[in-house]
Amino acid sequence: MTKYIIITPARDEADHIEQTLSSVPNQNILPVQWILVNDGSRDSTGEIMDRYAQQYPWITICHRNDRGYRNSAGGEVDAFYEGFSRIASDDWEFVVKLDGDLSFAPDYFEQCFAEFAKNPRLGIAGGGIYHDLNGEITLEKSPVFHVRGATKIYRRECWNDLGGIMRAPGWDTVDDLKANMLGWTTRSFPDLRILHHRFTGAADGAWKNSIKDGRANYITGYHPLFMLMKCAARFVKPPRVIGSVGLMFGFLGCYWKRTPRVQDHGLISYTRNQQLRRLLLLDSIWK
Repeated sequence: MTKYIIITPARDEADHIEQTLSSVPNQNILPVQWILVNDGSRDSTGEIMDRYAQQYPWITICHRNDRGYRNSAGGEVDAFYEGFSRIASDDWEFVVKLDGDLSFAPDYFEQCFAEFAKNPRLGIAGGGIYHDLNGEITLEKSPVFHVRGATKIYRRECWNDLGGIMRAPGWDTVDDLKANMLGWTTRSFPDLRILHHRFTGAADGAWKNSIKDGRANYITGYHPLFMLMKCAARFVKPPRVIGSVGLMFGFLGCYWKRTPRVQDHGLISYTRNQQLRRLLLLDSIWK
């Protein structure tokens, strides 16, 4: 049996978290431990977590105090690490970061671990994020190498090579890029469906979320030319103006504020090289 740990940080997810809380116990392969981190919720998220923890002894609950605001810049990662510190046994093969507004089939983790078994160099993986748009289940598109932050499974050896994840916006892209730079493979598998019950960034709103994404791209070390093309591409999908302008506003604002970038010059060079190769239609992890 595959030994894996799940960590779920959640804040004010009372409307959705029961769908996640019912999906995990129905898995064909159960986790060794599932750590639920109530990140200072003001709704009934914590009470719902407590109720499920009473049913399953492998669920661990961690309640954090309300910081008084939603920290989209790093609160989720801080909550994740709070959960990571509560891992009860060192005998695990995979650690999973799983959001609290998802639902998925009973064979989801079984199929994910089958992919890891096929490729010993697969370091980070996860399923495709889908949304229900007026009854039509639609994939949220992203580069194949990018595993969405809502559902990331880390092989332990890869996790150790990464040294963990960055406590800043863009963490869920930096880890994929660094893993590839170190010789690992990262992959999203669209056939392994995860239903996301609210859009990515919905809690912050479209404008704030676009600015946050632009800031995350700056911190990650994106090439300005690649960023310009990314902003241009945003005009073809809604919210067109808000998405594109907000993205560039967040990116350029970091130059003005002298926001620190990821402290790894080799990683920034690798990222920019891969992006330029993509623009030149050469082989790249951006496909």
